Order: sequence, then structure tokens, then C-alpha cells
Amino acid sequence: MTPLPNYRPHKMSLGNLEKEILAIIWQLGKVTVKDVHDRILTDPNRELAYTSVTTVLRRLTEKGWLVCQKQEKKGRAFQWEAKVSRHQAQSLQAYDHLNKFLAVGNAEMVAAFADQLDNASLEQIEKIAAKLKVIRQQREEQH
Repeated sequence: MTPLPNYRPHKMSLGNLEKEILAIIWQLGKVTVKDVHDRILTDPNRELAYTSVTTVLRRLTEKGWLVCQKQEKKGRAFQWEAKVSRHQAQSLQAYDHLNKFLAVGNAEMVAAFADQLDNASLEQIEKIAAKLKVIRQQREEQH
């Protein structure tokens, strides 16, 4: 089982363009505004201002998704890099969704929802429950 990362962004919610740019960064690694802008404009039907990319990169940095560093040899150019991997982000987002779902519903509501799932989903829930039982037993044995 993959544990949640120790680090988590300050704000988990992302807009569509933020998600798209983050996906580009996960694919390319360290990027400049030009790298991201050029990648987006490979689609001939897309139009996006260079300044819009800069704004989104700054917003993702403020939300805690990216780290920005000045490039030593390039003068005023900056590079951005993701603070969490795509897999870590998916784990954090799934964790947040599950917590929000459980916070809204009571046991009857959660059970009613689970009752409407298909067999494959129910089997997955049973596997998760079994795994949780093993993890808790291991934790109790360590303490």
C-alpha cells in the first residue's frame, strides 16, 4: 500500500487549465513558461497568451503544487517543478474526496450508496476492508 506523501499542497482544488499545466509539468519535469506555452500551442486550435501561462504557474506555486527557481545561466528565466508526483496527487485527491463523502453522510447513507454499486466495485470495497484489517492488526502488534 502506498502511503500518503508527507507534503500536501495548501489548496487541493484545481481549475481545468491548472490541471492541464500540471500534467505537462509531470510529463516534462522542470519547465519554463516557454516550455509550457509551446506545448499547449502544439494544438493548432488552441490560443493561450504567454502571460496566462505565467499567471497559472504562479497560482499553482501559491497553492503549493509547484516550486519556482531562478535559472542561474539564463538571467531572468524561471523554472517550475512539481512538489508532488502525479501518483501522490491522485492519492491526496482520492483521500480528500473520501473524507468529504464520509463527512457528509451518516452510516445509513454510505451503506445505501454502497448498496447501489456494481459487483466489481463491491469486491473492491471488500478488498479494501480486508487490507485495512491487516494494516490495523500490524499496527497493534507494533505497539
